[in-house]
Amino acid sequence: MNNQNTTRIQIHLLQNHAPANLNRDDLGAPKTCYLGGVLRSRISSQCLKRSIRLSPYFKDLCGGVRTRRLAKLITDQVDGNNATKKKVAAILKKCGLEAKENDETNMVVYTTKEAIREMATALRNGLEEPDIIARFKELLSTNTAVPDMALCGRMLETGEIKDTNVEAALQAAHAISTHEARPEVDYYVTADDIPGTDAGAGYVDEAIFVSACYYKYFSIDWAQLLHNLKGYPGNRIHLAAHTVGAFIKAAALVTPSGKQNSYAAHNPPDGILVEISPTPINYANAFAKPVDIGQRDLIGQSIAQLAQYIHEMDAGFKVVDPSKRFWFSPGMRNRLETSQRAGDTAGDRQTIRVQAVEVDQLENLIHQVIKAIDPILDWQEVQRTILNNHEA
Repeated sequence: MNNQNTTRIQIHLLQNHAPANLNRDDLGAPKTCYLGGVLRSRISSQCLKRSIRLSPYFKDLCGGVRTRRLAKLITDQVDGNNATKKKVAAILKKCGLEAKENDETNMVVYTTKEAIREMATALRNGLEEPDIIARFKELLSTNTAVPDMALCGRMLETGEIKDTNVEAALQAAHAISTHEARPEVDYYVTADDIPGTDAGAGYVDEAIFVSACYYKYFSIDWAQLLHNLKGYPGNRIHLAAHTVGAFIKAAALVTPSGKQNSYAAHNPPDGILVEISPTPINYANAFAKPVDIGQRDLIGQSIAQLAQYIHEMDAGFKVVDPSKRFWFSPGMRNRLETSQRAGDTAGDRQTIRVQAVEVDQLENLIHQVIKAIDPILDWQEVQRTILNNHEA
């Protein structure tokens, strides 16, 4: 499904983190990239999506399982016997999922908890092997109507099962720092609590960290989300609305877990902008020129540059209805505004505020967004629509 003209819920966040290493590369250093010819700190989109998907705010909607241990999960719901596990592995092989060591599949299989329960039921019911294989293929192909899979999509190529791919309703950008951000080195030691004759440390090492203000961007295709949830037996519009609201809440309140025991960088965002429009717009180029601290602090200047860029995009493209643009800053600490020179005198400045509905509480932001998607929807009501989620 390719929607050229549909409703898109776009979520922009500005979030300043204290020293941290939230997402590291193969060398253990914080991930980086270049933007505008300047080194930036970066958090990968995969890292952000996983932290949201596994968050407590999304637990009632997370019905998917990514695993190589599918044979074990199915067997555990039958009788837990090794002979049954071997039988399941053989059946999965005939579905195109080859077994490796310990009967693990040769690829990570993304399926649903419900599908795993139904596969176990097919085995317990004593069906003939061809019927079990057909049932397994059917479940792997069609049992996909869970919010996490509907958002993130699925690519599963077995060679034996048709129509296994799910097109993602969510697009997620890598978070980038609004400014130049060079990683720093923390030299640390471990002192021995039982001192000996030597005066040295018990252990010496280095850790790399960074402190940065990140711009994050997500876009949810509403029509694609509804399409992906079409197999849900209940009210899929309510489930989709709950999915959007829970995603916004998790994006705001959850931080990636990387080295948090060492840094505790649990810093909430200082500004969240949500726009509902047919055309996706990533505002990262607001920071192509890195933020330079002047009269404002780093957060304030980042918001000002974002506001300036949005003001220019509005003037040039006019793709966002201001009545469907929502700006949240805790207690309205920061407004989505900037200033520019208004006359010949250097001190003459004009404040430019981006047209948006301003809210000072996260729950109110989500309520307003859900109403803007469809006026008949109510955030409190749609939260009652959840999955019948049990452990796989």
